[in-house]
This record gives sequence, C-alpha cells and structure tokens, in this order.
Amino acid sequence: VILNWNGKHHLAEYLPSVVRSGYPNLEIIVGDNASSDGSVDYLIEKFPEVRIIRNDENYGFAGGYNQVLSQVDADYFVLLNSDVEVTPNWIEPVITLMETDNTIAAAQPKLLSYTNREKFEYAGAAGGFIDFLGYPFCRGRVFDTVETDTGQYDQSSEVFWATGAALFVKRNYWNEVGGLDADFFAHMEEIDLCWRLKNRGYKIMYCAESTVFHLGGGTLSTESPYKTYLNFRNNLVMLHKNLPAMQAIVIIFLRFWLDFISLLRFLIDGKKRNAMAINKAHTNFFRSFFRTVKKRHGHTRNFNSFGFYGGSIVWNYFVLKKKTFSQLPGKQTIS
Repeated sequence: VILNWNGKHHLAEYLPSVVRSGYPNLEIIVGDNASSDGSVDYLIEKFPEVRIIRNDENYGFAGGYNQVLSQVDADYFVLLNSDVEVTPNWIEPVITLMETDNTIAAAQPKLLSYTNREKFEYAGAAGGFIDFLGYPFCRGRVFDTVETDTGQYDQSSEVFWATGAALFVKRNYWNEVGGLDADFFAHMEEIDLCWRLKNRGYKIMYCAESTVFHLGGGTLSTESPYKTYLNFRNNLVMLHKNLPAMQAIVIIFLRFWLDFISLLRFLIDGKKRNAMAINKAHTNFFRSFFRTVKKRHGHTRNFNSFGFYGGSIVWNYFVLKKKTFSQLPGKQTIS
C-alpha cells in the first residue's frame, strides 16, 4: 500500500518498479489522501491494475494508512513510501524471514539511497535502534553521518524499530495494537508502533536479503519548521506512551533541557522558525498530556528490549565522536 498526497511525480517515477515486483500473491494499492494534483486520474489512466482507495481528506501518514488499511484484507501489510524504488525480488525474503517465527510482528528491508546507491538512506538504513533518552538512530546512520554500504550489515537480525518507508507488518499484530497513532500525523509513528509491539514481547526484524532505494524528503524537507515540530512533539508523546511511569517522568524532564539546547542552536544558526517549532512542540505536548495518558502502555514483563540502547547516542556522537554504529560501546541491547 502506497499512501499518496499530491505525489503524481513520484508515482510516475517509482510505481513502475513496484508493479514489476515478482511476488506472486500481491495486491498493489494506492491510498490517496485527497490529492489535488490529478494523481487519481493519472493512476486510472496509466496503472489500471492498481487498486485505488480514496480518503476524503488528508489524514497525514498515520491516519491516512489507518483509513486505507481498514479496507484491506491480507495476511501482510507492506507500507511503502511513494518515493521508493524496489528491486524485483524485494518481497519474498522479508516474508520468508517473518514466516519463520510467530513472534515476529514487523520487518524492513535494507534501505539504500536512491541518489547515491552505495550509501544507506537516512530514514531507516539497516534497521532502527533507540537510546535511553528516546533518540532514534540506525545501523548505517547515526544523526547526519550516513555510512557507505560495504556489506557490514548483510546479516539479518532483530532491531528495535523498522522504517515506515518500507514497513512489513503482520495484519493480526497491526490490528492487535490498533495500527498507527493518528495523532502523530507524520514522523516517528512507525517507531511508536514498533515500540507498542515490543511492549507485548514481539520482535522487529531487519532483512538484509531485500533491498529498496529511497529518495527521502518527498513531503517535508529537513529544514521544514513543521517537520521540526512533529519530530520534537511526537518524540515526547512516544516516550510518555511507552516508558514505565517513573522512567517517563525522569526522561521527559531531561529531554526538555536537551530540547532547549536544540532550540538555542537553531537561534544561533538564524533558524528562528525552527526554534519556535520546538517551543510549540512542548506546548502541544502539555495540552495533550491527559489524552496521551489514556494511551499509555509502558514496558510490561513481556517487553522485548532488543535494540533499546542503554547509552546516550548524543554523548557518544557529539562528545566522544563515535560516528557509526559499530563504534558505539555496548551497542547490542539492554534488559
């Protein structure tokens, strides 16, 4: 399922590779978030084999997928960004891996850059991890340092979160946790989904035998104040939802001070709108505090902690200059 919003140019560029996918039992769906650029008419004319599900408004990434997938009957959902080029045999290795273990709930392929195919792609690289302060990072990408793919992550393995750019998830587990949190709108919603699955003891996997190429930044640029707002707000909400109560209080308190440092850095760099976006994110977090309380799950006795990094990725990256995943001390997991 490809969620589209005014992305006709992406559909023209990347959808042909999806249509050529070799998997035999496959339905390709484009869910349209009330586009106004002629996307639907283009699909009807150029890709009659593709099923179209229309949303009556733009529900964002999270809400849009929830709306569309409620109308889809399948054992597996594959959430695929509209700016992803796939390889012919990209589906079968992931499904084969997921079929080996009933506790595997979600997975991702290797994510490489569309524009520089020897490099990992920022949005998911070789699988996602998260540190104790809630900062996400990937094998192959830590903050702005993106590694060249030299085969260093050619072993499939468990991770903490799988990228929403090419997210495979078993339908029964998707339904069990209620899909994506529509209040996120966009950004970090897939990390929150994976965390909720891991709170129930399920596994999230990275499949090295499958490769896709992601353009990235197809909807919001990295400089967008709105993207800054969503990332900072959603990160706090995710921590509030998924950490044990006392741990959440401590971590969110620390994050407010770290976010304040980020705000000052934006101001120093002359990015006033991004700085104000962090302030808006904090304000919105408090306004929705009790709404978030109702969604809390927190770590349970079944919590699968693999990929939950006990160190600080900020300290390691900016102070100790550990720029790649392989350089991180104690990088595997904590209990």
